[in-house]
Amino acid sequence: MAQRICIVEDDESIQDILRIILQNAGYETIIFADGHPIMKNNYSFPDLFLLDKQLPNIDGLVRCEYLKRNSHTKEIPIVMMSAYPNVKELALCAGADDFIEKPFAMSLLLKTIKTQLQKQTAEHVTE
Repeated sequence: MAQRICIVEDDESIQDILRIILQNAGYETIIFADGHPIMKNNYSFPDLFLLDKQLPNIDGLVRCEYLKRNSHTKEIPIVMMSAYPNVKELALCAGADDFIEKPFAMSLLLKTIKTQLQKQTAEHVTE
């Protein structure tokens, strides 16, 4: 069974690029443009969240904090991404497990996701 990645990104062209890259790498993708289903827990839980910082209505940092406080999602890795400079520290303070600055290389994206998924798997094995 393919690992599932939930992408929360409002830019449709970036959604398409991420979906193609991740599906070609063997991942299943779920895409939300605004993250409202996340705040309502109205989705199938993924193996990893790929979360944009700049989202309509509620900022990605707020969504990240929500996911890390929620008992159902707090153990799921979150990789935040943003084109804004100096967001990495804010993302990590919000609970993100990693951060990628836009624009990013496909290889960096895939390496970061793989690392976080492997770390998550290793933590479950040792528990």
